[in-house]
Amino acid sequence: MQSLAGVDFAEGYIAVIDKPLEWTSTDVVRKIKFALNRSGYRKIKVGHAGTLDPLATGVMAICTGKATKLIDTLQAHTKEYVATIALGATTPSFDLETEIDARYPVEHITRELVESTLSQFKGAIEQVPPAFSACKIAGQRAYHIARKGGDVDIKPKTLVIDEIELLEFSPESIVVRVVCSKGTYIRALARDIGKALGSGGHLTALRRTRVGDINVEDCLPLDKAIEILQVIDIEMPDDDDTQRK
Repeated sequence: MQSLAGVDFAEGYIAVIDKPLEWTSTDVVRKIKFALNRSGYRKIKVGHAGTLDPLATGVMAICTGKATKLIDTLQAHTKEYVATIALGATTPSFDLETEIDARYPVEHITRELVESTLSQFKGAIEQVPPAFSACKIAGQRAYHIARKGGDVDIKPKTLVIDEIELLEFSPESIVVRVVCSKGTYIRALARDIGKALGSGGHLTALRRTRVGDINVEDCLPLDKAIEILQVIDIEMPDDDDTQRK
């Protein structure tokens, strides 16, 4: 087991976690904070550098103590995703959080059409974020308004798609690799790709495989990270009270 004895989490530490499916980013932060509290770190700051939706997995950087000052820098890094997009149907949330609300033909969709369509999304593009998102409208999160059936008017944002590659193809589903800038909603990209194909599209799986130079292979599963953190108080010397705050 990896030992973190001697690490001062208050001075600053960045843990790279492979976020599990169905956990919110806030859930992960709370779990890490709880484990640190049990190990003697009281009222320590803990934050994440980039939200992942509950239905997404992959790279999440968790910053503790003074390292929380690095969150904005980490969030600005380029990110890589592998996304599975179902074609021929849409949902209000653009993923599996909500039920299918419309169906469209897919018989005309070919690999060649998909590849030529994907090329249209490379470079600087305008994207309207999902209504079911954390964007703020008049001080409220958009998803709070959307879940209550309210109208959500979000302005388009400029972002950059550095790379977009087709990994797997069928007329009903595609898998794409996307390298993109901060602020890109892959759910919204799935919506826009489906529309550009003359059909519909929604996200059915998403994995963040890289943030800056952090690859998913560098990350610990959350349960393993918690296991390590919960034995810190055992592995630290008994007379070392300077790190227990």
